[in-house]
Amino acid sequence: MSGLPSFRAVMLMVAAVLVVTAAAGGVVVVLGEDLVGTAQEQPVRRLRPQQTPQQSPAPRLDEMVPTAEPVKDFGEGGPSVTVTPPRVLAVAAGTVPKQTRFRLGELSHVQKVAVVDAGAVKVSGTSLNLLAVDPAEFRSWTPQPVADQPAVWSALTRGELVADADAMKKFGMILGAVYQVDGGPRLRVAASASLGLHGVDGLISTDLGRSLGFAQGVAVLLHGKEGKISKTGVKKLLGKRSQVVVLDAAARTPKRRQPPAQQQVTVGRPGSYLELYKAAATRCPGLSWTVLAAIGQVESGHGRNNGPSSAGALGPMQFMPATWKHYGVDGDGDGKKDIWSPYDAVPGAANYLCANKAGQGGERLRKAIWFYNHSWDYVNKVMSIADAYAKAYA
Repeated sequence: MSGLPSFRAVMLMVAAVLVVTAAAGGVVVVLGEDLVGTAQEQPVRRLRPQQTPQQSPAPRLDEMVPTAEPVKDFGEGGPSVTVTPPRVLAVAAGTVPKQTRFRLGELSHVQKVAVVDAGAVKVSGTSLNLLAVDPAEFRSWTPQPVADQPAVWSALTRGELVADADAMKKFGMILGAVYQVDGGPRLRVAASASLGLHGVDGLISTDLGRSLGFAQGVAVLLHGKEGKISKTGVKKLLGKRSQVVVLDAAARTPKRRQPPAQQQVTVGRPGSYLELYKAAATRCPGLSWTVLAAIGQVESGHGRNNGPSSAGALGPMQFMPATWKHYGVDGDGDGKKDIWSPYDAVPGAANYLCANKAGQGGERLRKAIWFYNHSWDYVNKVMSIADAYAKAYA
């Protein structure tokens, strides 16, 4: 779409003036090829964990599904949300005054107006453009499959990131992975969805956005008769420095009408042990997922022998209860730290290894593995299996 480059430019302009511009922090991901953009934009580097496996030695990690109780999300059941899809998306140079909001609502064919916060964060120096929204109020502005998925809105309420599906692909992001915002907090990717908001890489909650210093009340969404809302009228009210993008361009050029894009929503937990190890490793900058996979293989055969052991160790990563008490984590956002759940145990292992400086590599990594099980033979075995995984998935 011809308006996209200028829209992204103004998002970055707002970010530069009013939003997060922190200095570089800890690196959780490696940068690669591409970011959300258009044919006119320069290729942008891709965010991804340390390695991208393709094939697995036996057992096939990408075919092994972790077993645990399902995540419980509020909002199941009840009538569906009646969606009011945005026809126009605009970003103003500053907070949109209340009077201007009223005047936007009076434009021909406009039936509904929403104003939300917006800004950009950086992960390893790469910008992500985000909207900060109230889950209850913004739900109707998303496609029906997204609005009907309670896990999406549970994730936002918990302060997690809902990434646009295209951004997930282009960044190489992983469901359930934790990404370090440069100079800011760590964000868990709890869900991905086709949001239909060009130039927007994801959603976070209003509260989280304001803690990050996002520009308040600068992004405007307009709903009304498809193909009829005047782009010129919106820009006139918001000012010359605003950027306006029509989201219903196909309806404005019927001869070029394209089939609607497939809407997809992905929520919950990683679908395989392979994805789980990769996601968990992002919690510890510098730690390869292959080390976690090797420990999972040695300790329980990836959840096939969860104990208890003769020493009293429990779960797929064989934690002693006392150790789990200090280092266990709620890896899937279900409100519990479950030693038996691989979705908690594998991130817990990453947390424990990181506390012992595994992310520094070399001898620090070997020593961290030794703390996991006080045997140098164990360390050598884990490193050997990790090396085999690295070669198999290279």
